[in-house]
Amino acid sequence: MSPQFEIQLIAVIVAIACSLPGVFLVLRKMSMMSDSITHTILLGIVLAFFLTHDLSSPLLIAGAALVGLATVWFTETLNRTKLLSEDAAIGIVFPFLFSIAIILITRYAGSVHLDTDSVLLGELAFAPFNRMTIFGYDIGAKAIYSTLTLLIINLIFIITFFKELKVVTFDPMLAAVLGISPTLIHYGLMMVVSMTTVGAFEAVGSVLVVAFMIGPPVTAYLLTDNLKHMLLLSGGIGALNGILGFNLAVLFDVSISGSMAVMTGIVFLTVFITAPKRGLISSLRRRSRQRLDFSKKTLLFHLYNHEGSKDESQEAGIFTLSVHFHWDEALTDRIVKLLMKEGNIIVEKDVIKLTAQGRSVSQSEYEALFSD
Repeated sequence: MSPQFEIQLIAVIVAIACSLPGVFLVLRKMSMMSDSITHTILLGIVLAFFLTHDLSSPLLIAGAALVGLATVWFTETLNRTKLLSEDAAIGIVFPFLFSIAIILITRYAGSVHLDTDSVLLGELAFAPFNRMTIFGYDIGAKAIYSTLTLLIINLIFIITFFKELKVVTFDPMLAAVLGISPTLIHYGLMMVVSMTTVGAFEAVGSVLVVAFMIGPPVTAYLLTDNLKHMLLLSGGIGALNGILGFNLAVLFDVSISGSMAVMTGIVFLTVFITAPKRGLISSLRRRSRQRLDFSKKTLLFHLYNHEGSKDESQEAGIFTLSVHFHWDEALTDRIVKLLMKEGNIIVEKDVIKLTAQGRSVSQSEYEALFSD
């Protein structure tokens, strides 16, 4: 395999591995928790390194995972006091633990290759140089197999506990009634998030881990309401972001991880603007239609209430409507034309009158609005 292919393969695996648990973080409104964990696990790595003095020790992963869980526990403990909101609790715990790690690195590990830049930014370009050799045979970059292991673990966890994760995410009270422990599932998910973060950030850095863990899920959330479809879309979008980001980095000769994070944002913004149901354009169109529908109903109610009254010519006059409703001339003209096109009104001697159809529509809407 060429180094370029290995880099893209690692990025795709990491993107899918991160996006799967990220879906549940997004749905549980815990997106910022991923950012917190990806930074605070540095403290676990530092403390484990001080014990082992070996950057390749598996205890570094264990220490990082435990600090990730501790981050969640500290944050939720502060939140449960009701004195701090969850975002405020994250804003306290995350900088506190991360800053301790930075101080320990700069003070006691200055001569060791354990620097904050590599942790935060990562460098995928170097991943192919760290090879895995079995019985003298080079079988590829180590990052491929370590991240693939994470992906398999995440898949097994989500498939095995899919029903429990779904119920706990959308209705924790129902989960408790059904005998499912929301706390156990919650911390199981947090353990998976911590392990994924620890295993992925060595190759891609914490910034890209956060981008992959939150970007694809929120993009998929704009496209579907089905949880299974959201998981599949999230993984696919994450993989696409990784490939497009790599090609962007090659094109402009810039950071690979940075380009992938940028592409994640670009894809999200594209979907945010153009999504069929939840996109910005469709939302603006829907609001415009709702405004027109409300305005048409308002005018029909007004005509229905004043029909046959002595001041009908004044209240329903074609030239006085904008004054009565405080509408501009363009909106008034548009509403009148729409109602005429629908066959609900006619204009006689500059007075707007209901047709039989318009009267029926007004009456049914009026009764539906004011009925018990």
